[in-house]
Amino acid sequence: MCGRYSLAKSKEDIQKRFAVQIKGTFTPQFNITPLQSCAVITNQQPNDVQFYKWGLIPSWSIDNTTGINLINARAESVYQKIPFKHIIKNQRCLVLSDGFFEWRKEGKNKVPYRFNLNSDEAFAYAGLWDSWKNEETEEITNSFTILTIDANKMVKSVHERMPVILRKDLERLWISADVSESQATSLLKSYDSEAMYSYAVHRSVNDARNNTPECIQAAPKFYPGETMSLFD
Repeated sequence: MCGRYSLAKSKEDIQKRFAVQIKGTFTPQFNITPLQSCAVITNQQPNDVQFYKWGLIPSWSIDNTTGINLINARAESVYQKIPFKHIIKNQRCLVLSDGFFEWRKEGKNKVPYRFNLNSDEAFAYAGLWDSWKNEETEEITNSFTILTIDANKMVKSVHERMPVILRKDLERLWISADVSESQATSLLKSYDSEAMYSYAVHRSVNDARNNTPECIQAAPKFYPGETMSLFD
């Protein structure tokens, strides 16, 4: 599962990295949670960053409550499972990120860890998107889900699943109009552990309301006001 990630890069860095335009202002997100508006690049508008809601709302949904239950899709069954099999052929997207979080139980505590690429560049998850129309208000909500796969060796020490991180040279293939099912499926794999690193982050990330640089900072040995006991 991928339930929390970040995109803390600047607008200029993102535009340069993905060769896209971001229209209007952009605010770095240090602690992205489900149902927030997040940066994506879709197959329909590959040259622009758009902002979609995290948590897929299928176009045929009665209401918009499905989103919280569809933040992820298992890559192994995405071509077989409803609602994903109806949109994977022509509604794929790149979900922009620069790190994701998972929690590991250590003693009595759950310690947050952040996973990054060794290059410290922004990168993209394989995603799917859809548009849902509220029949009462005529308002359209664009939303997305992140594909996940069995964790690589590094991530597995914390969690059994991880988001599908696309290789930089294969990102555009994922959102290409001409990609075949076999080509798309070949992209859905665990990212190389040797190309990643992780570290324990500040516990401020535990609170979904926090969105400050502190959320991606390394955890201190001791937090202010705490003391170490020789008997813990």
